[in-house]
Amino acid sequence: MKRILFFAVAATGLIIATSSFRAEVSAAKQISTLTDTVHFAGEKHFANVQQLTFGGDNAEAYFSYDGQWIIFQRTNPKEGILCDEMFIGKVPKPGEKFEYKRISTGKGRSTCGAFTKDGKHVIYASTHLGADTCPPVPDRKKYGNKYIWPLYDSYDIFMADLNGKIVKQLTNSKGYDAEATLSPDGRKMIYTSDKDGDIELYIMDLKTGKEKRITNTLGYDGGAWFSPDGKKIIWRASRPKTEAEIREYKELLAENMVAPTNMEVYIANADGSNVRQVTSLGNANWAPAYMPDSKRIIFASNHQSKRGFPFNLFTVNEDGSGLEKISAEKSFDAFPMFSPDGKKIIFCSNRNNGGTRDTNIFIADWVE
Repeated sequence: MKRILFFAVAATGLIIATSSFRAEVSAAKQISTLTDTVHFAGEKHFANVQQLTFGGDNAEAYFSYDGQWIIFQRTNPKEGILCDEMFIGKVPKPGEKFEYKRISTGKGRSTCGAFTKDGKHVIYASTHLGADTCPPVPDRKKYGNKYIWPLYDSYDIFMADLNGKIVKQLTNSKGYDAEATLSPDGRKMIYTSDKDGDIELYIMDLKTGKEKRITNTLGYDGGAWFSPDGKKIIWRASRPKTEAEIREYKELLAENMVAPTNMEVYIANADGSNVRQVTSLGNANWAPAYMPDSKRIIFASNHQSKRGFPFNLFTVNEDGSGLEKISAEKSFDAFPMFSPDGKKIIFCSNRNNGGTRDTNIFIADWVE
Protein backbone atom coordinates (compact mmCIF):
# COMPACT_ATOMS: atom_id res chain seq x y z
CA MET A 1 0.00 0.00 0.00
CA LYS A 2 1.39 3.40 -0.94
CA ARG A 3 1.37 4.79 2.56
CA ILE A 4 -0.47 8.12 2.72
CA LEU A 5 1.09 9.33 -0.56
CA PHE A 6 -2.18 10.55 -2.03
CA PHE A 7 -3.27 12.41 1.09
CA ALA A 8 -1.31 15.36 -0.25
CA VAL A 9 -2.96 15.00 -3.65
CA ALA A 10 -6.41 14.88 -2.09
CA ALA A 11 -5.71 18.01 -0.07
CA THR A 12 -4.50 19.87 -3.15
CA GLY A 13 -7.54 18.76 -5.13
CA LEU A 14 -9.88 20.05 -2.43
CA ILE A 15 -8.26 23.48 -2.52
CA ILE A 16 -8.48 23.72 -6.29
CA ALA A 17 -12.12 22.59 -6.30
CA THR A 18 -13.11 25.50 -4.07
CA SER A 19 -11.05 28.19 -5.80
CA SER A 20 -11.70 30.48 -8.73
CA PHE A 21 -10.00 29.93 -12.07
CA ARG A 22 -7.68 32.85 -11.40
CA ALA A 23 -6.67 31.34 -8.08
CA GLU A 24 -6.06 28.00 -9.77
CA VAL A 25 -3.65 29.58 -12.26
CA SER A 26 -1.87 31.45 -9.49
CA ALA A 27 -1.58 28.34 -7.36
CA ALA A 28 -0.29 26.30 -10.30
CA LYS A 29 2.45 28.87 -10.96
CA GLN A 30 3.38 28.90 -7.29
CA ILE A 31 3.54 25.10 -7.08
CA SER A 32 5.71 24.98 -10.21
CA THR A 33 8.07 27.56 -8.73
CA LEU A 34 8.30 25.68 -5.45
CA THR A 35 8.79 22.22 -6.87
CA ASP A 36 11.18 22.78 -9.78
CA THR A 37 14.37 22.18 -7.82
CA VAL A 38 15.97 19.15 -6.25
CA HIS A 39 17.54 20.97 -3.30
CA PHE A 40 15.85 23.75 -1.38
CA ALA A 41 17.63 26.47 0.55
CA GLY A 42 17.74 25.61 4.23
CA GLU A 43 18.08 21.86 3.72
CA LYS A 44 21.47 21.85 5.42
CA HIS A 45 21.55 18.11 6.03
CA PHE A 46 21.35 17.31 2.30
CA ALA A 47 24.26 17.50 -0.14
CA ASN A 48 24.66 16.32 -3.74
CA VAL A 49 20.95 15.66 -4.17
CA GLN A 50 20.22 13.44 -7.17
CA GLN A 51 16.82 12.66 -8.68
CA LEU A 52 16.51 8.98 -9.55
CA THR A 53 13.06 8.66 -11.16
CA PHE A 54 11.17 10.97 -13.49
CA GLY A 55 7.40 10.75 -13.81
CA GLY A 56 4.63 8.73 -12.22
CA ASP A 57 4.25 7.94 -8.55
CA ASN A 58 7.38 6.40 -7.06
CA ALA A 59 7.48 5.59 -3.36
CA GLU A 60 8.92 3.52 -0.53
CA ALA A 61 12.46 3.24 -1.84
CA TYR A 62 14.64 1.18 0.51
CA PHE A 63 18.29 0.11 0.42
CA SER A 64 19.66 -3.41 0.20
CA TYR A 65 21.84 -4.56 3.12
CA ASP A 66 25.02 -3.66 1.24
CA GLY A 67 23.64 -0.27 0.20
CA GLN A 68 24.20 -1.00 -3.50
CA TRP A 69 20.57 -1.50 -4.58
CA ILE A 70 17.15 -0.10 -3.87
CA ILE A 71 13.67 -1.56 -4.14
CA PHE A 72 10.65 0.67 -4.67
CA GLN A 73 7.08 0.72 -5.90
CA ARG A 74 5.89 2.58 -8.96
CA THR A 75 2.64 3.54 -10.66
CA ASN A 76 2.57 5.25 -14.05
CA PRO A 77 -0.51 4.79 -16.30
CA LYS A 78 1.43 6.35 -19.21
CA GLU A 79 3.68 3.26 -19.09
CA GLY A 80 0.77 0.87 -18.57
CA ILE A 81 1.51 0.53 -14.84
CA LEU A 82 -2.01 1.09 -13.53
CA CYS A 83 -1.27 0.39 -9.86
CA ASP A 84 1.81 -0.16 -7.75
CA GLU A 85 4.38 -2.66 -9.00
CA MET A 86 7.77 -3.44 -7.46
CA PHE A 87 11.06 -2.47 -9.09
CA ILE A 88 14.73 -2.81 -8.20
CA GLY A 89 17.74 -0.88 -9.42
CA LYS A 90 21.39 -0.36 -8.60
CA VAL A 91 22.25 2.89 -6.83
CA PRO A 92 23.91 5.02 -9.53
CA LYS A 93 27.13 6.92 -9.14
CA PRO A 94 26.80 10.73 -9.26
CA GLY A 95 25.75 11.78 -12.73
CA GLU A 96 24.80 8.28 -13.87
CA LYS A 97 21.28 7.40 -14.97
CA PHE A 98 19.27 5.23 -12.60
CA GLU A 99 18.32 1.99 -14.36
CA TYR A 100 15.66 -0.31 -12.89
CA LYS A 101 13.57 -3.36 -13.70
CA ARG A 102 10.25 -4.75 -12.53
CA ILE A 103 10.45 -7.60 -10.07
CA SER A 104 6.79 -8.14 -9.17
CA THR A 105 4.45 -10.33 -11.22
CA GLY A 106 2.73 -7.49 -13.09
CA LYS A 107 -0.58 -8.76 -11.76
CA GLY A 108 -2.66 -7.14 -9.03
CA ARG A 109 -1.11 -4.48 -6.77
CA SER A 110 2.18 -4.86 -4.93
CA THR A 111 3.82 -2.83 -2.19
CA CYS A 112 6.28 -2.61 0.70
CA GLY A 113 9.44 -4.23 -0.64
CA ALA A 114 12.68 -5.16 1.11
CA PHE A 115 15.89 -6.98 0.22
CA THR A 116 16.89 -10.08 2.14
CA LYS A 117 20.22 -10.34 3.93
CA ASP A 118 21.79 -12.55 1.24
CA GLY A 119 21.15 -9.88 -1.41
CA LYS A 120 19.66 -12.54 -3.68
CA HIS A 121 15.99 -12.17 -2.82
CA VAL A 122 13.34 -9.60 -1.98
CA ILE A 123 10.10 -9.69 -0.07
CA TYR A 124 6.98 -7.69 -0.90
CA ALA A 125 3.20 -7.78 -0.51
CA SER A 126 0.95 -8.49 -3.47
CA THR A 127 -2.72 -9.03 -4.31
CA HIS A 128 -1.99 -11.11 -7.41
CA LEU A 129 -3.50 -14.29 -5.97
CA GLY A 130 -6.81 -12.46 -5.60
CA ALA A 131 -6.98 -11.19 -9.18
CA ASP A 132 -4.76 -10.29 -12.11
CA THR A 133 -6.23 -6.78 -12.21
CA CYS A 134 -5.69 -3.87 -9.84
CA PRO A 135 -8.00 -4.03 -6.81
CA PRO A 136 -10.78 -1.40 -6.82
CA VAL A 137 -10.12 2.01 -5.33
CA PRO A 138 -12.64 2.88 -2.59
CA ASP A 139 -15.31 5.49 -3.28
CA ARG A 140 -14.38 8.16 -0.75
CA LYS A 141 -17.68 9.98 -1.28
CA LYS A 142 -19.23 7.10 0.62
CA TYR A 143 -17.14 8.09 3.62
CA GLY A 144 -17.69 11.83 3.49
CA ASN A 145 -14.68 12.42 1.22
CA LYS A 146 -12.35 11.44 4.03
CA TYR A 147 -8.91 10.18 3.14
CA ILE A 148 -8.93 6.43 3.70
CA TRP A 149 -6.75 3.43 2.93
CA PRO A 150 -8.19 0.16 1.68
CA LEU A 151 -6.94 -2.91 3.55
CA TYR A 152 -7.17 -5.35 0.66
CA ASP A 153 -7.74 -8.82 2.08
CA SER A 154 -5.98 -10.35 -0.93
CA TYR A 155 -2.61 -8.96 0.19
CA ASP A 156 -0.06 -11.59 1.18
CA ILE A 157 3.70 -11.39 1.54
CA PHE A 158 6.02 -13.23 -0.85
CA MET A 159 9.72 -13.84 -1.36
CA ALA A 160 11.14 -13.67 -4.88
CA ASP A 161 14.55 -13.92 -6.48
CA LEU A 162 16.06 -10.99 -8.36
CA ASN A 163 14.53 -12.19 -11.61
CA GLY A 164 11.06 -11.92 -10.08
CA LYS A 165 10.45 -15.64 -9.59
CA ILE A 166 8.43 -16.18 -6.41
CA VAL A 167 10.19 -18.79 -4.30
CA LYS A 168 8.06 -18.68 -1.17
CA GLN A 169 4.76 -17.39 0.16
CA LEU A 170 5.40 -16.07 3.66
CA THR A 171 1.82 -15.34 4.76
CA ASN A 172 -1.44 -16.97 3.77
CA SER A 173 -4.01 -15.87 6.32
CA LYS A 174 -7.28 -14.34 5.19
CA GLY A 175 -7.01 -10.61 5.50
CA TYR A 176 -4.53 -7.81 4.99
CA ASP A 177 -0.87 -8.90 5.33
CA ALA A 178 1.62 -6.25 4.20
CA GLU A 179 4.09 -3.54 5.29
CA ALA A 180 6.91 -6.03 5.92
CA THR A 181 10.53 -5.20 6.78
CA LEU A 182 13.41 -7.33 8.04
CA SER A 183 15.66 -7.30 11.10
CA PRO A 184 19.34 -6.29 10.74
CA ASP A 185 20.42 -9.94 10.95
CA GLY A 186 17.88 -10.85 8.26
CA ARG A 187 16.24 -13.54 10.37
CA LYS A 188 12.99 -11.88 11.38
CA MET A 189 10.21 -10.14 9.52
CA ILE A 190 7.94 -7.56 11.13
CA TYR A 191 4.68 -6.87 9.33
CA THR A 192 1.12 -5.60 9.67
CA SER A 193 -2.00 -7.76 9.59
CA ASP A 194 -5.68 -7.52 10.51
CA LYS A 195 -6.13 -11.28 10.78
CA ASP A 196 -7.02 -11.15 14.49
CA GLY A 197 -9.66 -8.47 14.11
CA ASP A 198 -7.54 -5.34 14.55
CA ILE A 199 -4.59 -3.88 12.64
CA GLU A 200 -1.60 -5.20 14.56
CA LEU A 201 2.13 -5.91 14.26
CA TYR A 202 3.58 -9.41 14.05
CA ILE A 203 7.14 -10.71 14.05
CA MET A 204 7.90 -13.88 12.09
CA ASP A 205 11.00 -16.07 12.16
CA LEU A 206 11.72 -16.49 8.46
CA LYS A 207 13.34 -19.90 8.86
CA THR A 208 10.64 -21.57 10.95
CA GLY A 209 7.60 -19.47 10.07
CA LYS A 210 6.76 -19.14 13.75
CA GLU A 211 5.39 -15.75 14.67
CA LYS A 212 4.27 -13.58 17.57
CA ARG A 213 1.78 -10.76 17.74
CA ILE A 214 3.47 -7.84 19.49
CA THR A 215 0.81 -5.09 19.64
CA ASN A 216 -2.51 -5.35 21.45
CA THR A 217 -4.01 -1.86 21.63
CA LEU A 218 -7.03 -0.79 19.58
CA GLY A 219 -5.96 1.23 16.56
CA TYR A 220 -3.84 0.96 13.46
CA ASP A 221 -0.26 -0.26 13.99
CA GLY A 222 1.91 -0.34 10.89
CA GLY A 223 4.97 0.67 8.92
CA ALA A 224 7.35 -0.89 11.44
CA TRP A 225 11.15 -1.07 11.26
CA PHE A 226 13.86 -2.51 13.45
CA SER A 227 16.57 -0.16 14.69
CA PRO A 228 19.99 -0.66 13.04
CA ASP A 229 21.30 -2.35 16.21
CA GLY A 230 18.30 -4.71 16.21
CA LYS A 231 17.34 -3.89 19.80
CA LYS A 232 14.23 -1.79 19.14
CA ILE A 233 11.32 -1.34 16.75
CA ILE A 234 9.61 1.81 15.56
CA TRP A 235 6.21 2.25 13.91
CA ARG A 236 3.24 4.56 13.37
CA ALA A 237 -0.01 4.10 15.21
CA SER A 238 -3.47 5.58 15.61
CA ARG A 239 -5.12 5.40 19.02
CA PRO A 240 -8.84 6.21 18.86
CA LYS A 241 -9.96 7.21 22.34
CA THR A 242 -13.36 8.89 22.32
CA GLU A 243 -16.54 6.92 21.77
CA ALA A 244 -17.01 8.58 18.37
CA GLU A 245 -13.42 7.86 17.31
CA ILE A 246 -13.66 4.23 18.33
CA ARG A 247 -16.98 3.78 16.56
CA GLU A 248 -15.65 5.31 13.33
CA TYR A 249 -12.48 3.21 13.50
CA LYS A 250 -14.42 -0.02 13.98
CA GLU A 251 -16.95 0.81 11.28
CA LEU A 252 -14.21 1.46 8.73
CA LEU A 253 -12.30 -1.64 9.79
CA ALA A 254 -15.42 -3.75 9.26
CA GLU A 255 -15.30 -2.60 5.63
CA ASN A 256 -11.53 -3.22 5.34
CA MET A 257 -10.70 0.47 5.56
CA VAL A 258 -8.71 2.76 7.83
CA ALA A 259 -8.42 6.56 8.02
CA PRO A 260 -4.71 7.33 8.59
CA THR A 261 -5.02 11.05 9.30
CA ASN A 262 -4.16 10.95 13.02
CA MET A 263 -1.03 8.94 13.76
CA GLU A 264 1.92 9.26 16.10
CA VAL A 265 5.34 7.58 16.27
CA TYR A 266 5.85 4.74 18.76
CA ILE A 267 8.88 2.69 19.78
CA ALA A 268 9.39 -0.50 21.81
CA ASN A 269 11.94 -3.17 22.54
CA ALA A 270 12.43 -5.62 19.69
CA ASP A 271 10.09 -8.12 21.37
CA GLY A 272 7.28 -5.56 21.65
CA SER A 273 7.82 -4.79 25.34
CA ASN A 274 8.24 -1.34 26.89
CA VAL A 275 6.04 0.54 24.39
CA ARG A 276 6.63 4.29 24.34
CA GLN A 277 4.96 7.11 22.41
CA VAL A 278 7.57 9.41 20.86
CA THR A 279 5.51 12.15 19.21
CA SER A 280 2.39 13.98 20.33
CA LEU A 281 2.22 16.46 17.49
CA GLY A 282 -1.24 15.83 16.05
CA ASN A 283 -2.22 15.16 12.45
CA ALA A 284 -0.27 12.44 10.60
CA ASN A 285 3.21 11.53 11.84
CA TRP A 286 4.33 8.49 9.94
CA ALA A 287 7.03 6.70 7.87
CA PRO A 288 9.36 6.69 10.89
CA ALA A 289 12.78 5.06 10.92
CA TYR A 290 15.69 4.99 13.30
CA MET A 291 18.75 6.96 12.24
CA PRO A 292 22.13 5.17 12.00
CA ASP A 293 22.93 5.74 15.69
CA SER A 294 19.80 3.75 16.74
CA LYS A 295 18.90 6.67 19.03
CA ARG A 296 17.49 9.45 16.90
CA ILE A 297 14.46 9.13 14.64
CA ILE A 298 13.48 10.53 11.25
CA PHE A 299 9.86 10.70 10.10
CA ALA A 300 7.37 12.52 7.88
CA SER A 301 4.71 14.83 9.26
CA ASN A 302 2.08 17.40 8.35
CA HIS A 303 1.60 18.63 11.93
CA GLN A 304 2.56 22.21 11.02
CA SER A 305 -0.37 22.56 8.64
CA LYS A 306 -4.01 22.84 9.65
CA ARG A 307 -5.13 21.84 6.15
CA GLY A 308 -3.10 18.62 6.21
CA PHE A 309 -0.53 19.76 3.66
CA PRO A 310 2.46 20.00 3.15
CA PHE A 311 4.39 17.03 4.51
CA ASN A 312 7.99 17.50 5.58
CA LEU A 313 10.78 15.44 7.10
CA PHE A 314 11.71 15.86 10.76
CA THR A 315 14.19 14.33 13.19
CA VAL A 316 13.58 13.83 16.90
CA ASN A 317 15.11 12.11 19.91
CA GLU A 318 13.54 9.00 21.38
CA ASP A 319 12.03 11.00 24.24
CA GLY A 320 10.34 13.42 21.84
CA SER A 321 12.82 16.23 22.41
CA GLY A 322 15.03 17.97 19.87
CA LEU A 323 12.48 18.17 17.04
CA GLU A 324 14.17 19.51 13.90
CA LYS A 325 12.68 20.18 10.48
CA ILE A 326 14.90 18.62 7.82
CA SER A 327 13.19 19.36 4.50
CA ALA A 328 12.05 22.81 3.43
CA GLU A 329 9.91 21.74 0.52
CA LYS A 330 6.34 23.04 0.26
CA SER A 331 4.46 19.99 -0.96
CA PHE A 332 5.39 16.43 -0.03
CA ASP A 333 8.54 14.78 1.36
CA ALA A 334 8.29 11.33 2.91
CA PHE A 335 9.65 7.77 3.17
CA PRO A 336 13.10 8.74 4.48
CA MET A 337 15.62 5.92 4.83
CA PHE A 338 19.36 5.91 5.50
CA SER A 339 21.90 3.74 3.73
CA PRO A 340 23.41 1.02 5.95
CA ASP A 341 26.62 3.04 6.35
CA GLY A 342 24.63 6.14 7.31
CA LYS A 343 26.25 8.28 4.61
CA LYS A 344 23.26 8.65 2.31
CA ILE A 345 19.54 9.27 2.67
CA ILE A 346 16.86 8.32 0.20
CA PHE A 347 13.39 9.88 0.18
CA CYS A 348 10.39 10.52 -2.04
CA SER A 349 9.15 13.97 -2.96
CA ASN A 350 6.91 16.06 -5.20
CA ARG A 351 9.78 18.50 -5.80
CA ASN A 352 11.05 19.16 -9.30
CA ASN A 353 7.94 17.73 -10.95
CA GLY A 354 7.06 20.70 -13.15
CA GLY A 355 3.88 21.46 -11.24
CA THR A 356 2.43 17.99 -11.80
CA ARG A 357 1.43 15.54 -9.09
CA ASP A 358 4.31 13.20 -9.83
CA THR A 359 6.27 11.85 -6.88
CA ASN A 360 9.87 10.81 -7.47
CA ILE A 361 12.79 9.26 -5.62
CA PHE A 362 15.76 11.34 -4.52
CA ILE A 363 19.08 10.38 -2.96
CA ALA A 364 21.49 12.67 -1.15
CA ASP A 365 24.60 12.67 0.99
CA TRP A 366 23.71 13.15 4.66
CA VAL A 367 25.43 16.03 6.45
CA GLU A 368 25.37 16.08 10.26
